[in-house]
Amino acid sequence: MSTAMIFVGLILSTILATASNSWLLAWLCLELNTLSILPFISKTKHPRAIEAATKYFLTQATASCLLLLAGTSNAWLTGTWDMTQMSNKLTSTTMLIALTMKMGTVPTHFWLPEVLQGSTLLTALLISTWQKIAPMSLLFIMSNNIQPTFTLTLGLLSTAFGGWGGMNQTQLRKMMAYSSIANMGWTVITLTHEPKASMINIFTYITLTTPTFLLMALTSTKTLQNMTTMWSTSPLATTIMALLLLSTAGLPPLTGFLPKLIIMNELVTQNLTPLATMTMMTSLLSLSFYLRTTYLTTLLNPPSSATSATKWRQKMTKNKTMILLPTATASTFMMPALIP
Repeated sequence: MSTAMIFVGLILSTILATASNSWLLAWLCLELNTLSILPFISKTKHPRAIEAATKYFLTQATASCLLLLAGTSNAWLTGTWDMTQMSNKLTSTTMLIALTMKMGTVPTHFWLPEVLQGSTLLTALLISTWQKIAPMSLLFIMSNNIQPTFTLTLGLLSTAFGGWGGMNQTQLRKMMAYSSIANMGWTVITLTHEPKASMINIFTYITLTTPTFLLMALTSTKTLQNMTTMWSTSPLATTIMALLLLSTAGLPPLTGFLPKLIIMNELVTQNLTPLATMTMMTSLLSLSFYLRTTYLTTLLNPPSSATSATKWRQKMTKNKTMILLPTATASTFMMPALIP
């Protein structure tokens, strides 16, 4: 009963934050959202879970303080708490830093890999997807008042650091955390020029990440070593996982290529071709560890000697895999339907 109430509070706080038009109400809803997710992170009785909950709380509290500072300063300068009245450069930049800290972009990305690694797979799914909706909605509302140079710099740095950080990871939750940082970079980089493209990117990322984490949870897969024996549990789940990873990497004609194509087109339209080229080059870093994971999932046979240890898993039933099949199919072959 208590878990259901906390989950309802998590959902309602996000909905109210996205529907609010006042910075004071948005700050209140984001605080409620932070307090609602903390029991899920610390539910596992393990020191890493407590450490992850502490890091998440401290980071989100710092971001909330910056958000309240920016909102109060803006209300003092303009006489209103309205989100659309952010004409002052200092307050709008401070608000941008606060919201990007909640989302996990460079340079305030340091908390995300550690928090995801200390959480369960389903909690990591919530942090990677649902917890980004409210900050992204607030950024969308104030996108007209954000400094373009600042968002372009944050976006390029996030795609670069997300790619570099994920290359040497063997833990899948940390790898997905750096993937999230890189995708947030793609989202932020075009926020001031074409905010609708940013929203397409974030919701495409959520659509791709949700079945990926659910498949990891169903197959008890947490490391790259576990990925090598995933095919023995369920060949269908392995195939779906490979397609999801390639789609998240942005390979055409899968769905993940669509938002990147739109963002590249917008950057070139704004005469930012050098920046678009650098962003595409940094996306190759993310592509490298996605291809490595896909290779381990589908093309590598594990050692068959008796001395090798394999992870014990429950037998995957066909019904469990078929539940994810519609979502995974939509998230990998949805591109033709989304092209305007």
